[in-house]
Amino acid sequence: MKFPDLSMSNPVRLRDLIRQIRSAKTAAEERAVVQKECAYIRDAFRDEDNTWRCRNVAKLLYVSLLGYPAHFGQLECLKLIASTRFTDKRIGYLGAMLLLDERQDIHVLITNSLKNDLNHSNQYIAGLALCTLGSICSPEMSRDLGGEVEKLTKSSNPFIKKKAVLCAVRIIRKVPEQFDIFQNSVRSLLSEKNHGVLLAAITLISEMCEQNQQALQIFRKVLVPNLVRILKNLIMSGYSPEHDVSGISDPFLQVRLLRLMRILGRNDIEASEVMNDILAQVSTNTENSKNVGNAILYETVLTIMDIKSESGLRVLAVNILGRFLLNTDKNIRYVALNTLLHVVQADHSAVQRHRATVVDCLKDADVSIKRRAMELCFALINSNNIRTMINEMLTFLATCEQEFKADCTSNMFLAMDRFAPSKRWHVDQMIKVLTTAGNSVRDDIVSSLIGIISSSPDLHGYTAQQLFKMIRNDITQQPLVQVASWTLGEFGDLCVNGQYERAEDEENIQVTEEEIVNRLEKILNWSISTVVTREYAINALMKLSTRFPTCSDQIQSMMTVYACNMNLELQTRAVEYTSLFTKHTQIRSSIVERMPVLVNNQTSTTNNEEQTYEQEESSLASKPNFQTTSDVKQEPVADLLKILDEPSTTHTSHELYTHDNIFDVLSSPIEQPILSSNPIDDIFGNNLLNNQTTSSNGINSSIPQMTAIDKNGLRIIFQFERKDKNLFIHLQATNSAKIPITNFVFKAAVPKTFNLELLPPTGTTIPSNNSGDVRQTIKILNPNKEKLRMRIKLNYSFNDSTPISDEAELNAFPEQCYH
Repeated sequence: MKFPDLSMSNPVRLRDLIRQIRSAKTAAEERAVVQKECAYIRDAFRDEDNTWRCRNVAKLLYVSLLGYPAHFGQLECLKLIASTRFTDKRIGYLGAMLLLDERQDIHVLITNSLKNDLNHSNQYIAGLALCTLGSICSPEMSRDLGGEVEKLTKSSNPFIKKKAVLCAVRIIRKVPEQFDIFQNSVRSLLSEKNHGVLLAAITLISEMCEQNQQALQIFRKVLVPNLVRILKNLIMSGYSPEHDVSGISDPFLQVRLLRLMRILGRNDIEASEVMNDILAQVSTNTENSKNVGNAILYETVLTIMDIKSESGLRVLAVNILGRFLLNTDKNIRYVALNTLLHVVQADHSAVQRHRATVVDCLKDADVSIKRRAMELCFALINSNNIRTMINEMLTFLATCEQEFKADCTSNMFLAMDRFAPSKRWHVDQMIKVLTTAGNSVRDDIVSSLIGIISSSPDLHGYTAQQLFKMIRNDITQQPLVQVASWTLGEFGDLCVNGQYERAEDEENIQVTEEEIVNRLEKILNWSISTVVTREYAINALMKLSTRFPTCSDQIQSMMTVYACNMNLELQTRAVEYTSLFTKHTQIRSSIVERMPVLVNNQTSTTNNEEQTYEQEESSLASKPNFQTTSDVKQEPVADLLKILDEPSTTHTSHELYTHDNIFDVLSSPIEQPILSSNPIDDIFGNNLLNNQTTSSNGINSSIPQMTAIDKNGLRIIFQFERKDKNLFIHLQATNSAKIPITNFVFKAAVPKTFNLELLPPTGTTIPSNNSGDVRQTIKILNPNKEKLRMRIKLNYSFNDSTPISDEAELNAFPEQCYH
């Protein structure tokens, strides 16, 4: 390989250096070539070689693109920029864009050269300066040169004007306050005939509206009619070869206009009314046979669904998405499903018309389309179509990939929990789900189904009989076996005695005590059974030891065998159960009696559960003005669900009343006081004070207060005040830690049947050592007087350190809150 000769008077040309580097066979050879050339370039810079400076900087830029250090060429770029030759300026500005940025102090030295070149008579030099300013401008440089850029936006040269407007976009992005400088010139830009300048102007207005609330309010009043006129001219204009793309006039400008209209029309009725007609024209007149038209229709749909549009226009938008579902292009089908999933809450009935098409998408070979179709199907389920949709989803569950089964079963459980027409149908369908999904069912679904069975006394015997039929010949499906084991342990005697209502078309199958015990013994001894399944089985056998007296000796022998099991959990249970047989026979029947009805906690592991909640968020730092619930409801579903996109920590009544269980264990004959939400108060007799005295907030209420969170030193107490159907929850947050809590943000979500309004807090900083607090009021309207459930999410940090996020689900509100 030939290396550059450093003794040559003329440096190696750029093309020759590229050829030498590409011909290197190893990384070491390449490094050698680069190092020799960089050494030559350093010597040339040190000798102030003005003749070949441009060529050397060009080679250095290529070396920089390969990942080698080139910082020693930064000052040389500034010297080239100061040159009077265009070729030198071109390389100098290119080097500045590649080697400089706002984090380096040296970039400030370029400000004066930029100012001179912005006013240069040569349009190409001025264009270079604008491109460089847009690329490397800092907030200080933006303030210094913003006025010069604003002058160029009024230039008569379209080339300069377009680049100036695009540079202004970058300046606004860096310093939103610069909006005042460009405000007046922006309006005149909308009358431009040049589509390039017009497209840049629309981009600048969009950036201003997104970065500055004041700009949004001003432009919303004065620009909407102009935007409607421009879009109408584009639609009605004839063929223009300069702007035509697949028979559509300048689709890029149309898309930008639609996006800007979406920003201006959001949450504004007057602006939306002006846009309704033109959006209807775009929806009906745009050809959808090619992707260009589909892109415009897609933006139109997003705009219609995001502004305060008419109901008929929303139906039209949903119908466009329905046509997208029939398209052969998979990308278009995916976009349609994804968009329908976001707009289904805005217009549920319109999306329902396309339910059959959505269900057909479950059969698509593309897994992305299949997942979105599954999520949309669950969003479409209601009390009217629950039977049909569950049958469709069972068919899908039987054939879908393994990765879908867990989500599908969880969503089916939640849908049936909400809309099941009867308990018996609910239980039958869940047994089918367990049978079809196999071992892909999540653990929380098993416990939740057990809760449903427990709370349905009329179905105890029927459910036990149905589950025994399922595991009689197949015990490979662990979730099904776990539910069956628990049910047989609790209600196996009802199954044997035939104390249940049989279905009309069901054959009469007699089940004996020995069959149930033998089946549970097989589950317990089977090597493939998981430890959890064996725990269910051994508990079930112990339960049946008193209900099936004839099998008691067989069950006792099993417990004796498992008292030496290698698994510590099974061994412990077996030893304890054996002692009940030998030492505590007199109390065995009372210990293994039927469990009381289980509290069915809310499952929080699926994607669709969150759609039953509404959420409000308060943050003084980002939203100084209070936003009402009506505004929150119109937010896109994806944004609405950010608070609920993870499984939450559940605080149930069992956790809140833990201290009260001490009285049960000790069998105290003393009559229990009325339970408050804070068990410590009960122990010290403070509950009477809560009921009769004024709280720390000065609220006189007979409803006991409740501790929502007590973690990391942060303690949140709810105090209640009820007025007719309105419940006011007064939140008080204190901090017992030695470090103050900062950036405190409280979020709350309630079921859709409630109406939640979250008032601004008194602050975002909670002083340390309980020396102060933050207070906030939550207003809840409960027209149906349903039991209150709430999910809360907290974001905070200790003295501006690492952010902390906590979640909890509250189900144990005092009854006085809703009765």
